[in-house]
Amino acid sequence: MPTHNHPLLGKWRIVEMALWDTGFLDLVEPASISFDAQGRGAFVFGAVQGSLHCRYGPDSVRFTWQGFDEMDPVCGAGDAELDEGGLLTGEIRFHDGDDSTFKARRW
Repeated sequence: MPTHNHPLLGKWRIVEMALWDTGFLDLVEPASISFDAQGRGAFVFGAVQGSLHCRYGPDSVRFTWQGFDEMDPVCGAGDAELDEGGLLTGEIRFHDGDDSTFKARRW
């Protein structure tokens, strides 16, 4: 699917995660997730940062990721989709670890 005008492209502000409170989300910098037209992206929340490899659907994305949690290597997968109100909802999963849903607004 062509991604140059995909509705998820750009940066999104993570405003809520099921496992962590907002104080933790913005621990190092404002929590966010982003997607680009080359099938890449990134997220940051708390002391976690990840680089994404994305596969886009019409109004959704699936991704694998690798990065760091407090400087320890971590990896996993995730997905997200637009709801009817334009909110991005999804889940970030850690390999052999936590899974958390999230909500994000376009930034």
